[in-house]
Amino acid sequence: MNENENCYVLALKLTPGIGDVLAKQLISYCGSASAIFKEKKGALLKIPSIGEKTLKALTSSSYLKEAEGILANCEKYQVSAIPYYHADFPERLKSVNDAPLLIYTKGKTSFKNSKTIGVVGTRNATNYGKQITEKIVEELKTHEAVVVSGLAYGIDIAAHRAALKHNLPTVAVLAGGLDKIYPSIHEKSAQEMLKNDGGWISEYPPGTKPEAHNFPSRNRIIAGMAEALIVVEAANKGGALITANIAYSYNREVFAVPGDLDNKYSEGCNALIRSQRANIYTGLKDLEYLLGWEKGESKPVKQMIDLSSYGESERKIMSVLEEFKTGLHLDELSWKTQINVNETVSHLLTLEFDGLVKSLPGKRYVRV
Repeated sequence: MNENENCYVLALKLTPGIGDVLAKQLISYCGSASAIFKEKKGALLKIPSIGEKTLKALTSSSYLKEAEGILANCEKYQVSAIPYYHADFPERLKSVNDAPLLIYTKGKTSFKNSKTIGVVGTRNATNYGKQITEKIVEELKTHEAVVVSGLAYGIDIAAHRAALKHNLPTVAVLAGGLDKIYPSIHEKSAQEMLKNDGGWISEYPPGTKPEAHNFPSRNRIIAGMAEALIVVEAANKGGALITANIAYSYNREVFAVPGDLDNKYSEGCNALIRSQRANIYTGLKDLEYLLGWEKGESKPVKQMIDLSSYGESERKIMSVLEEFKTGLHLDELSWKTQINVNETVSHLLTLEFDGLVKSLPGKRYVRV
């Protein structure tokens, strides 16, 4: 049996009845993915949302064997399997409750503390839309931003190519396995991304075809990775609007480029602005203002905090939160500190009362 921890994480993902959220909770309760498969049945049944049917699936060895096969295939195609708690997992994506339990990557995909912007839009881009996309990305060069998109026809590929042209790293999020680029006509651009400090991401293992139902899930990764999302052109229905609505639900800043009232591929952007689900985008200054990207900002002086009066657990929590500036979900914090969830909550409450920790929506915590 393969003792690689990734094998157990993947087996957990393959197990019927266990989604990404429940899987993370199980890892938090048991301490690791491998511990789940080795835990006694009685102990597993005490965990919320675990019933006899799920328990039976967990005790099957078939998913571990399947996981071993997938990881062997990853090695064949030089693809990395990255679990959500790994340092190479995209930092902002970790903050999303429904982030994938595990992703597959090629090239560089984790840009800690980098300014990362998602750029999406219709596949039927107009010349105006392509020109605006080029201008948006060119202006992002001022901040050395990372550009994230979906490698699709139209606005997506225009954003990737503009990033390559202006020497900015760009990440493509795919709806199929990383063994085969879809659409194949964008293979050359995809390969150039790897040479330009960028990369590819998918939550689907090598060999997975880009089925239609995979694209909405793909869109949440784009939204989760980005500090802000810019929609350039979009019809009233389509993937770009799905991505925008997901980004809005993640409390990301969403921008939409206003368009021609007579152009159906401007209807989506205009509707986002009208419903106040997106800010109007007229230029880089809009992005800089809402994200606090103005140049010349003086960095606050870091204040030293005396933690000598706190216990070992509180100090460990503070140390982990210091490392992850954007904060951590409760379950992930519990995993990283190896302190069970209930005790972690208690310590966090103490630290929050003392003004050292701040709670965020979605059971996330950040060091003040």
